[in-house]
Amino acid sequence: MADALTPRHRWGSTELELAAMPASPPEGRETLIRIRDLHRRFGPRHILRGVSLDVYKGETLVILGGSGSGKTTLLRHLMAMLRPEEGRITVRGLGAGGGDLDMAQASEQQIESYRRNLGVVFQGAALLNSLTVLENVGLPLIEVDRLPVDQVRSRVVEALRRVYLPAEEILNLKPAALSGGMRKRVGIARAIIQKPRIILYDEPTTGLDPVTVNGVNELTLDLQQKIGVTSIVITHDIGAAFMIADRIALLYKGRIVACGSKDETRANEHPVLQQMLTGSTTGPLTEGYAK
Repeated sequence: MADALTPRHRWGSTELELAAMPASPPEGRETLIRIRDLHRRFGPRHILRGVSLDVYKGETLVILGGSGSGKTTLLRHLMAMLRPEEGRITVRGLGAGGGDLDMAQASEQQIESYRRNLGVVFQGAALLNSLTVLENVGLPLIEVDRLPVDQVRSRVVEALRRVYLPAEEILNLKPAALSGGMRKRVGIARAIIQKPRIILYDEPTTGLDPVTVNGVNELTLDLQQKIGVTSIVITHDIGAAFMIADRIALLYKGRIVACGSKDETRANEHPVLQQMLTGSTTGPLTEGYAK
């Protein structure tokens, strides 16, 4: 009888991959981004298999997932690099006349307007090695906003100071002259230079030492509190997730299979989530455990 109650018997493949449908927003919260039944195929590969998720205005939502779970593909949709082919993504208040933006139906002009409200922090900072810090951070203001040089410099200095960098000392340096942590902060400065409403973080702490990881996490919290951005963080770093998240969602085999507060995440018995939290080598991520 006891054996019949073990996770191996309670969680077959259907239960493991069952989507967790979004709950109603709690009191005082409003949905900014609404994703419903999002699918994406690349040839025979079905990467996103019905993602449904709400992102609340002003929160930090962390999306956990192992390799191949669909994190990068989902991020590309949120960046509007990919448009929904099946399913919907709507963003409140960023459509024509202040209405909702439907990413599948939006014009290129509307998508460009959406991207002006979006900052992206890439893995490894994605700085251009041939450009100085001033040119890297100011690039959106130069290429998109066409601001004069003196305004660009002033805004870059402001952004660098927001991420606690010595602006005047590093403006004319190139990325190779900076430490890994400083390069990451410069990347974040570039992400906030246009004062976005939404920031997407793609594995922001990958490859950094523990002290720098904590610094980046503290900066993420600081930006949320001081400039009120909505942050979506794609990561597999459990420690970072529990430090910065208001809510944590788990993406597994192309579906959101769990989503909740940090306390709800710790208490959730989903085997994939528990395996990620404990770092166990035994479980569905490593065993082919449910057939």
